[in-house]
Amino acid sequence: MTAADKAVKEQVQKERHKTEERTALGSREGTEKRNEKQRKTVLSVQHLRKKIGRKWIVKDVTFEVQEGEVFGFLGPNGAGKTTTIRMLVDLIRPTKGKVTICGYDVRRQPEQALAYVGSIVENPEVYPYLTGWENLQHFGRMLPGVDEQRISEVVDVVGLDQRIHDKVKTYSLGMRQRLGIAQALLGRPKLLILDEPTNGLDPKGIKELRLFIRRLAEEGLAVFVSSHLLSEIQLLCDRVAIISRGRVLAVGAVEELISENSNYIVWELSPRDRGLKLLEEAGITMIPEVDAVLDDTIIAGLSEEAIVTQMLPDDVQAVLPRLVAEGIRIHAVQRINPTLEQLFLELTEGESIE
Repeated sequence: MTAADKAVKEQVQKERHKTEERTALGSREGTEKRNEKQRKTVLSVQHLRKKIGRKWIVKDVTFEVQEGEVFGFLGPNGAGKTTTIRMLVDLIRPTKGKVTICGYDVRRQPEQALAYVGSIVENPEVYPYLTGWENLQHFGRMLPGVDEQRISEVVDVVGLDQRIHDKVKTYSLGMRQRLGIAQALLGRPKLLILDEPTNGLDPKGIKELRLFIRRLAEEGLAVFVSSHLLSEIQLLCDRVAIISRGRVLAVGAVEELISENSNYIVWELSPRDRGLKLLEEAGITMIPEVDAVLDDTIIAGLSEEAIVTQMLPDDVQAVLPRLVAEGIRIHAVQRINPTLEQLFLELTEGESIE
């Protein structure tokens, strides 16, 4: 067997292993999807629309949030993200469409629906001259069934037991955020809505908040998170909805959205020019502006001679033998998925984040 034949065989075996891995992953994803179907839908948003004056701010927004998941909501400036959140909690009424929480219509049955919601829109509003405990007592008086025991429970949940009797003005921003979440949890909600929860937090605070939110979801709470930190959304959320110009462009699991919308294959060939020509002759799409589709951290790891293409991974097997037959040396073939940030920019045509 020649060296060229061995190279082809090795590449084919690698691609076969990748195919088997994708099959196994597909099986796991199928199981996860079946489990998701068994979960209860806590928040359902159907064809939501909002017109202010003569302008449609929200044109068509549809998604669902299930118990036990963290759902991310992403949108560039003017996308209608904030307007949508306000409609979810009945701060403004939709022109058309329907929002239901735990089966209750927010528009027709606001008291019943919102009884299942805890929310922090922008920064948590607390009294700095009171202690954390006194703040929770104050807000607890407005809710039925909130006693000293319930306050102790939420304090333990958010991890403020060591500082809860200190005045809030001595709290760090991260501690205030935790106190706000404790306040939102007092009424035993099924849905927690957090608007930009990581604003102003340092990296340590962001990580702690991320782990804390994940723990809440594992305990069965549905968490709806709006954020402009796409890297955090990618680490935090099970599923996301991307909204632009008042319409939802994509809804799904983060990894699924990334893999479905990108098939970038990086080649390292020599001689490069001949390899590039053969790939073009095979009808493979070239990506001349790599920085438009890949994250800077990924680009930094590529060699100057790397060729980035967009193609189906299964088609790699068909191209390899032709390259080898033409005497092209194959140093590396790698599939790279962009980050959520790159997918976001691709879907929203480069609009800035809110």
